[in-house]
Amino acid sequence: MTGILVLIPIALGLGLLGLGAFFWSLRSGQFDDLDGAALRILIDDEGPGDD
Repeated sequence: MTGILVLIPIALGLGLLGLGAFFWSLRSGQFDDLDGAALRILIDDEGPGDD
């Protein structure tokens, strides 16, 4: 029973920490360009001297 009393606050704290990290990433613009990174790999970047 005492294990549950310790694990529940730890689980809630980690959940709130993850939720805070998610909202921080939304606010800082981490999810603004979802297609750009996926399509950037298809761009052929051959410069001078690349064969």
